[in-house]
Amino acid sequence: MQPAHIGFIGCGNMTQALLNGFIRSGLVEPTKVIVSAPSDKNLSKVCSLGITTTHDNDLVVASSDLIFLSVKSEVLESVINDLKPIEGDHNPLFVSIVGGLTIHDLEMMLLSVTAMPRVVRTMPNTPSMISQGCCVYSLGSEVTPEEGHVVQELLSAVAVCEMVPEHLINAAAGLSGSGPAYIYMAIEALADGGVKMGLSRHLAQTLAAQTVKGAAAMVMETGKHPAQLKDEACSFGGMTISGIHTLEKHGIRNALISAVEASSNKSNEIDHR
Repeated sequence: MQPAHIGFIGCGNMTQALLNGFIRSGLVEPTKVIVSAPSDKNLSKVCSLGITTTHDNDLVVASSDLIFLSVKSEVLESVINDLKPIEGDHNPLFVSIVGGLTIHDLEMMLLSVTAMPRVVRTMPNTPSMISQGCCVYSLGSEVTPEEGHVVQELLSAVAVCEMVPEHLINAAAGLSGSGPAYIYMAIEALADGGVKMGLSRHLAQTLAAQTVKGAAAMVMETGKHPAQLKDEACSFGGMTISGIHTLEKHGIRNALISAVEASSNKSNEIDHR
């Protein structure tokens, strides 16, 4: 089951990432995609894909079976309010990649467009821009499991994608949404350590980034628990266990757990503002 036509309202970085992933994977035919934005600046970046571009959001709604809402949260309500009510039996599925808005919020906004809004809320993270992302999604009450599967299949082109109950969206946001920033800090700090011990900045950063990438791949591809992989890297009385002791003294586990907790709690606050 695939939507016949896909639309995007908004053409920022995430729209561009999704479009490239969908088309590159063969899941979507470019001729069946339409994207709107208020100016040509971002639209010009996707024209080469062979899709239709427009400044008319109503044309996107009228032309599409599945519509990605991909604008900033502070302007989404005004964008929706400017849409004309849908005529006839057309009832597209709306997929939100807008942070800070619950399914209920989105359904209430879309009542001005359709009598029975069908909404999927998603939370892709920034590495989705290079097809290495994480994404969770939740289904509104009017969305069928089959439609949810279509959304998951599409998003899997750019991210590891899993369905969760909506109350866990913010937990995922605190982990995978904010997590890349924590890892960037870890890469920077590892590189700084290498520089301190005599490596060039370029080499230290390359080694740090590849070390993180390789360790992540080991977790994903072996299926082993991270603690087991950590133990396998530590020889008796060796340098790695000495480094781990230092990390534990400085509270690395507590720092990361607390960071996820703080980000998740902040996401909850934004949802309920």
